[in-house]
Amino acid sequence: MSEIKLNAELRNEFGKGAARRIRRADQIPAVIYGHGEAPLHIVLPILQTLRAVRGANALLTVDVAGTEHLALVKDIQRDPVLQIIEHIDLLTVKKGEKVIVDIPVVVIGEPAPSVVANQEEMTISLSADATLLPKHVEVDLTGRIAGQHIYASDLVLPANVELLADPTLLIVHLQEPNAAADVEEEAAE
Repeated sequence: MSEIKLNAELRNEFGKGAARRIRRADQIPAVIYGHGEAPLHIVLPILQTLRAVRGANALLTVDVAGTEHLALVKDIQRDPVLQIIEHIDLLTVKKGEKVIVDIPVVVIGEPAPSVVANQEEMTISLSADATLLPKHVEVDLTGRIAGQHIYASDLVLPANVELLADPTLLIVHLQEPNAAADVEEEAAE
């Protein structure tokens, strides 16, 4: 995972009115916390920040008055209607430090003909080096037949990545199309 560098300014105004003024000035209020340090309240530029936080678990180098902070995006608060970013929480990390993150599960390949794949989990909880987080974990369905199940323990993880989820967690199950329709009918009833 590559680091993205952002320049930030210290923030000394707090509250709803101050946050609105910051957003009107095309900036995003944010906070950097972690490692027992006092929280650092900052303002980030909106366009660069939007590009930086597109993907899950973005690793940022935030320059605040000449001091660089390596941080992971921990939480993004969005307006429920307009979907604009209202606030970002950043977690300070160090190179070589293990962090716990939820990584997207991506299904690739086609199962055997007339087999339906149902993905039960969209993300999986892992522990990995903060600077070497995988973008996603792939599940290959190529040639799989109905009745097969793929569990968390079946996932192929990159080196130095540890599974934190329950190994018996069902990720994908495969079934016949008629069985899939029956399950949907039962759920509708």
